[in-house]
Amino acid sequence: MIPWLEADTPFPDVSQALTEEHGAAGLLAAGADLSPQRLLQAYRQGIFPWFADGQPILWWSTDPRMVLMTDRFRTSASLQKTLKKVERSRASAGAWEIRFDSAFEDVMRACAAPRADGPGTWITEDIIAGYGALHRQGYAHSAEAWLDGELVGGSYGVCIGRMFYGESMFARVSDASKIALAYLVHFLKANGVTMIDCQQETSHLASLGAAPVPRDEFLKHVRQAVAQPGIAGWQPLALF
Repeated sequence: MIPWLEADTPFPDVSQALTEEHGAAGLLAAGADLSPQRLLQAYRQGIFPWFADGQPILWWSTDPRMVLMTDRFRTSASLQKTLKKVERSRASAGAWEIRFDSAFEDVMRACAAPRADGPGTWITEDIIAGYGALHRQGYAHSAEAWLDGELVGGSYGVCIGRMFYGESMFARVSDASKIALAYLVHFLKANGVTMIDCQQETSHLASLGAAPVPRDEFLKHVRQAVAQPGIAGWQPLALF
């Protein structure tokens, strides 16, 4: 059994999360709400919400935890070629633009849309409202790839201090999500963020350089990173 959280119930210690033998490894609690206060409490403790439409809010703390160290972000030769083309286009006010935080809700809704290989994601209207409130408070951010004035790819996540928690990505043209991510990682690295939380272990994230770490190691880093001052001036930096 997992505890049910009321509005004023604190999170249990993450060591109480279910394990693989329970069939829901990492599940810690259910209930409460998606207010900015609750979400910030969760992230500061290495906890994140993940649930389907029609389910109660479910809170997770996985072990191990998939993370991307910003100095280990991996780009293929073909993506490097594309990024140089994008950077030249940006420098000459061409077809490509990279923006941060200009269309946060649009990015979330694009991430939530049905995919060619399956249904929509776990990003419900309640999730959109909760993270939209975090965005307005300056804690949630989007990285966006624009082509000919249209949003074609992006990612979003939560930043507390010098810790970034990645949430989701989308692409409407080839490599657009990776382009946005490359600029985001470059910006975060330049601002002293060394670890990006990726939450779930996937082959796609592994191809970009992410790897699992023990939860204790992850939490030790989180405690140190969230205590640092927040990042000011979210603007994409030149890659080359």
